[in-house]
Amino acid sequence: MEARSDPAQRWRLTVGRTADAPRLNQRETTAAWEATVVASGLPFAPVGDGVPPRPRLQFGVALPAGVAASAEWVDVVLAERLPRWRVREALEPLVPEGWSLVDLEDVWLGGPAIGGLIAAADYRVALEGAPDPAAVAHACLALLAASELPREREKGGGLVAYDLRPLLVDVSVADPGPPVSLQVRTRIHPSLGSGRPEEVVAALTISVGAELAISSITRERLLLADTVDAR
Repeated sequence: MEARSDPAQRWRLTVGRTADAPRLNQRETTAAWEATVVASGLPFAPVGDGVPPRPRLQFGVALPAGVAASAEWVDVVLAERLPRWRVREALEPLVPEGWSLVDLEDVWLGGPAIGGLIAAADYRVALEGAPDPAAVAHACLALLAASELPREREKGGGLVAYDLRPLLVDVSVADPGPPVSLQVRTRIHPSLGSGRPEEVVAALTISVGAELAISSITRERLLLADTVDAR
């Protein structure tokens, strides 16, 4: 269908991604989803007056390459109100390689951008080898009891010091394994940045006193501000 100008409906897609999906950056990922919406034939509301028109999409939080996901959010704005079954039927066969359409919800058209509502994320992290699960669990408690967790991260071609502790909501051993699996919840803060599960594992390595390596990371869900502290 031809793109129309006036937004009439916003669908929030819940999508998953495998760890072996093509390693695209966020701009390439956006382009892949835009191509999906265009190919679907849905009457999308375009961004600006570009030729060819581009669908109006909003993503939750950028997903790093190589990280699997169970429930990411992508908002798609349509120029015509359509039933749920029709939107799913149009999109599902055309999702980008390595992605899947899990669910979709008709949300308020005038609501704020989804990216500004997300305050935290839950990760499942599997560790390589056979670390002692009791030692890892003790290290998790030590991280949560710490008043600060000084770390460094790359930014602008250099290293920037920051405190990981305000970005760490919770960490625990979810499965003693093998492999040992961690449940990690980190904040996504507009000024402090995002807590990264890799940094949490690096901090655990210091506490355990033995090298901990990651075999896989899955972002299981994104959380809105009022659900961050709920378990």
